[in-house]
Amino acid sequence: MPRNRGGGKPFAGGLGTERAASRLRKHDFRRANTPAMLARMPGPEPHHQDDAAAVGTRLAEVRARIAAAATAVGRDIGEVTLVAVSKTHGTAMIEAVYRAGQRVFGENRVQEAEAKYPALKRAHPDLRLHLIGPLQTNKVKDAVALFDMIETVDRPKLAEALARAMAAQDRRLDCLIQVNTGSEPQKAGVAPESADAFIALCREKLHLPILGLMCIPPLSEEPAPHFALLREIARRNGLTSLSMGMSADFETAIRMGATHVRVGTAIFGARGTAAPSAG
Repeated sequence: MPRNRGGGKPFAGGLGTERAASRLRKHDFRRANTPAMLARMPGPEPHHQDDAAAVGTRLAEVRARIAAAATAVGRDIGEVTLVAVSKTHGTAMIEAVYRAGQRVFGENRVQEAEAKYPALKRAHPDLRLHLIGPLQTNKVKDAVALFDMIETVDRPKLAEALARAMAAQDRRLDCLIQVNTGSEPQKAGVAPESADAFIALCREKLHLPILGLMCIPPLSEEPAPHFALLREIARRNGLTSLSMGMSADFETAIRMGATHVRVGTAIFGARGTAAPSAG
């Protein structure tokens, strides 16, 4: 009779039962590693005062770099909003960043944000939350209920769903349109050549509160040309908000007119293994 892997009692049901148990273990492992379950896990938390101090130090360093980049081109530092990207980090780490003075946070997934932010927002009414990752239409109602800004409006079906959900919930969220400046097939975002028409649809037909644009340049290319393209599309459409620039290139983005920079690693430290993010 086959024995279990732990060397204990044999599986009474024989080989078929052992295979079933193996499948169950695999199912439990996969379930434990879904975004929802990972979001509920503590993750890297500041258990010690030194860890919390390190978060505060990194936040201060990022703010100093933002100020220097803005000052270098004659901009007021108040024109730039720092969005602290908390993807894969637990609530205690977010609390530490909040206590250090940060008020605007960004998350990539609705499901993960729902596991972390409702309690945080109840405790801190001045905390604002941006969705900076792709939004599926079946998550629109939840996103409208939880977030304060949607930075990734990128297709008519999504824009229509957002308009309906905002009307149903009587809640108007500021929105940015994501532009795929590198025309990458694997990346979300409206094509640059279609941006003008899509902006008009969102504003004139659907009456969405579109404030500006967002982009994520290709990793293999210099970001400056992509920032310049986004700025030009915004200029010709009379839009004033530009969410562009992440941990590796936010200073360049600020010099080119960014009003929002999405910074995660430079504040929270290295993340665990995860899909590419917008911060």
